[in-house]
Amino acid sequence: MTQERSSLSGSPWERGFDVSYKLACEKLAKIDIEQQCRKSGAQYVEPNKVVIHYLNQLYHIMLPDVKILLADGSTEASLRDKILILHYFTGAKGTPATGKMITYKQLPGGISYFPAFSQRAITPLVKNFGQNPELLRKVTAKLGCREADYGDIAVTISAFDRVPITLVLWRGDEELAPNGNILFDANISDYLSTEDIAVLTETIVWKLVKDIPSTY
Repeated sequence: MTQERSSLSGSPWERGFDVSYKLACEKLAKIDIEQQCRKSGAQYVEPNKVVIHYLNQLYHIMLPDVKILLADGSTEASLRDKILILHYFTGAKGTPATGKMITYKQLPGGISYFPAFSQRAITPLVKNFGQNPELLRKVTAKLGCREADYGDIAVTISAFDRVPITLVLWRGDEELAPNGNILFDANISDYLSTEDIAVLTETIVWKLVKDIPSTY
């Protein structure tokens, strides 16, 4: 049912993990934390703690040393997740949702990067769930998803408080193979860069694929 996760080793985002994290921490040190809480939907707890929702879990951003931990304090976020969390928090502009859905191709620079995005996110989504779309509902339940009115089955996941991501599947038939797409609110570029969106979406899809054996 599953396949090995695709590699991001060719991506500057991946090659520069440590640099990206360092730059994100430096940006965090320069911004108004309370203001960014309002813009991102995060909770300002005290001068050295921010609580933020990421993939239906609460994370604590601890300042000034910038530790990012699950709310229970026992688990530190992966480096990739730390970067995504910090990029979202520091870059959030606070713009309201538009209700208009767009595809990756409609993002700034999205057309040129779409083939890689499709291979990394849409293809594994369709390959692992296209023959059994109901399975998508099961594995997304723990992420607090809600159903959406697209395709044959669609679910919307709140990756962050203000970043909904909608996964869409068409079952296919004897003549047509299963198909899928991934949709975003038109304001998503006010919260994440086009490359961050690709990394976040791939992270979500492969997290769901990894959960298939325990729920199928």
